[in-house]
Amino acid sequence: MRFMVIVKATEETEAGAQPSAEMLNEMAAFNEELVKAGVLLAGEGLHPSSKGARVYFSGDRRTVVDGPFTETKELIAGFWLLEVKSLEEAVEWVKRVPNPTGEESQIEIRQVFTEDDFVNASEELKERERELRAQQDEARARG
Repeated sequence: MRFMVIVKATEETEAGAQPSAEMLNEMAAFNEELVKAGVLLAGEGLHPSSKGARVYFSGDRRTVVDGPFTETKELIAGFWLLEVKSLEEAVEWVKRVPNPTGEESQIEIRQVFTEDDFVNASEELKERERELRAQQDEARARG
């Protein structure tokens, strides 16, 4: 099972504050544990929303709004993508994360859909998706 572990943004991360050297070292050590355990698929910090954009959809119309976005409790500052056996295992890993702010903070855990979760997808569509994933893997391997 794959889970996205979502680190919520704070006023400080939205202001572009960089983590301390100590926090960077703690996170690096935690990431090393994830890699050694073979559960880390990806993990990155994100730039503040002021460097991003949102695309809003209404029928066929698309509207682009540049950041920053004011509701920091709804923004993401970073993420990990983990492959583990269960939600409980993901929770146990997240309980070991160094506190990203050193104060009150929260990390959200969400399971990633797999092809088996889409009951309305035909076998042909599932095979197309598998082929696309294989092409992605090949492209990454080529660098």
